[in-house]
Amino acid sequence: MVLSTTLQSTLLRHQRSIDTALRTTLQTVADASGVAALDAYYGQMQYHLGWVDAELTPTRSNPGKLLRPTLLLLAYEAVGAWGLTETTGIENNSYLQRALAAAVSVELTHNFTLIHDDIEDGDTERRHRSTMWKIWGVPQAINTGDGMFGLARYALWGVLEHGVEGDIAARLGATLDRTVLEIAEGQYLDISFEQRQDISVSMYIDMIGRKTAALMRCSAEMGAMIGTRDASTIQRLASFGQAIGIAFQVRDDLLGVWATSAELGKTQAGDVYRRKKSLPILHALENANAEDLQTLQTIYQQEAPVTSAQVEQVLAIFARTQTQAYCRTFLQQHCDAAYEALNNVPYVNSPVSTRAINDMRTMVQFIEAAAHSF
Repeated sequence: MVLSTTLQSTLLRHQRSIDTALRTTLQTVADASGVAALDAYYGQMQYHLGWVDAELTPTRSNPGKLLRPTLLLLAYEAVGAWGLTETTGIENNSYLQRALAAAVSVELTHNFTLIHDDIEDGDTERRHRSTMWKIWGVPQAINTGDGMFGLARYALWGVLEHGVEGDIAARLGATLDRTVLEIAEGQYLDISFEQRQDISVSMYIDMIGRKTAALMRCSAEMGAMIGTRDASTIQRLASFGQAIGIAFQVRDDLLGVWATSAELGKTQAGDVYRRKKSLPILHALENANAEDLQTLQTIYQQEAPVTSAQVEQVLAIFARTQTQAYCRTFLQQHCDAAYEALNNVPYVNSPVSTRAINDMRTMVQFIEAAAHSF
């Protein structure tokens, strides 16, 4: 995902705090093991996070966007994080300590799912480097992914050391556990869809709501839970996370077919060449006439690679079924839902809270702008 300058600024604001907390968490646990032979085990985690190379030598690599922990911290700020006052400045971020352990937890959870996804999908590269399983083998990668999930759950309890009450910490744990189960459900559905020809749009939306949007919802919900006890405010921010999570995926689906510039981070019609069962093809399958339906089914079920001529056929069918317009409208509806959720978050008289709300709006604006840039 190629980011706009404004979104990059949003994601960079808490990057150092999150990165420091991640490194501290992992190093603390590695040191506590007391077994030198385990250095390579924790080194594999560091490799996946982009901190070391395949020889476990420190390196500067793409750390990822840190989108989910950033969203958690923004939600925490938006509701009036503990320690915020009307005069708290942007530069004084000591109040973040209350929420950083939870931010670390959601980022580690996200990365554990990526390790397992790479194995399940057979992907050999992530962020322009070999995936963990490609270097150390599937058994070690599965085990290291499991360990990262355990570390994510262990890290969460660090909130208790920074003033979060026990009942809130327990609710945070339950929220994260529920979300991991949803993600696994979504991944099951996604894998099962590969061998099925009867996938509907509604089934696809349900799947991405679990696999992709659930952790976004969880991040915003957990951040709000750490910052306020108001149930309606927590629910509004959870709804924001769900809406933006689905919108991000639909944006990718649009760009996967109609991106016209490498700057958007997609190959034109790349998802058609890969026969990816994303929202555009599923909408077209539901709305095509009999002749076009037969063409789509033939192309998407053939063993031979998709040709450029066949891609043109598919794009022509998309035009006849007004698929791009449908996807744009669907995406806009979820952007509107995200805006509505933010508009209903009670106002907090603090420059930090105001900036957090504006930063979350920037996330939505990025999705809208990118989806209309081709």
